Amino acid sequence: MQHLASTATLRATLKQWRGADERIALVPTMGNIHEGHLRLIDAAREHAQRVVVSVFVNPTQFDRPDDFARYPRTLDDDAAALASRGADVLFAPQVETLYPDGLDLAAHVEPTHSAQGLEGEFRPGHFRGMATIVVKLLSLVQPQLALFGEKDYQQLAVVRAVVRELLLPIDIVGVPIVREADGLAMSSRNSQLNASERARAPRLYEELNTAARLGATPDAPLADIEVRCTAKLSEVGFRVEYFCFRDAQLAPPAPADARRVVLAAAWLGKTRLIDNHLFSVARGQGTPR
Repeated sequence: MQHLASTATLRATLKQWRGADERIALVPTMGNIHEGHLRLIDAAREHAQRVVVSVFVNPTQFDRPDDFARYPRTLDDDAAALASRGADVLFAPQVETLYPDGLDLAAHVEPTHSAQGLEGEFRPGHFRGMATIVVKLLSLVQPQLALFGEKDYQQLAVVRAVVRELLLPIDIVGVPIVREADGLAMSSRNSQLNASERARAPRLYEELNTAARLGATPDAPLADIEVRCTAKLSEVGFRVEYFCFRDAQLAPPAPADARRVVLAAAWLGKTRLIDNHLFSVARGQGTPR
């Protein structure tokens, strides 16, 4: 695996691969690599001969300076994990490499519809920063496909919308959530939980499962279910920012939905966790009890 930090060396490597007519996949990450990231590499290998993994903690998508400062940075361990899984390139640039004129940008990507509500409400500016850096990376690497985890369900929707709207010839592939044995979605932020918080963290997915079961009929009382599950999480120490149903495209749910997703963001101590559960709506049945 090549460990690259400059755009010039990355472009030179990419030029060689394109000359050999090899398909290229990009896996953008912010590092602190775990099994969820490694599954993205596995999926990329199914579609491409070459896999580029970027590790870059992007300052413009953090709405709080303390969160940016606390985000885990483990580049040596990341490199070892990525090499063991068969990545061809680890691209780990400095901030000035991707923001050569500084962070007071003359141009940025401002996503609209899919970025509204949910994360867009509680993390102002997050999706603008995320979309901007993703477009930078896609422009630099020019892969045939890029892979993103479905844990960040709204992020995936935003990326797909941006790529579609900007007419970028890149397939965006979503990869299913990877979970710990107790159900907690794998995340780089999990390492920030103390022992007590880690023991309670799986309750988030448990309540999402409960919500999906109760909300799986056309006439399910979705607002009541949201209130019930939020209360259950609050009882065990979560500070819930949102817990809500949407259709699969993140529009408000309707009785005619074939699929719905229930999404949540909640704090445990100083750690913010997000998760979701996509499920099918049963037809011709009453509300489950």
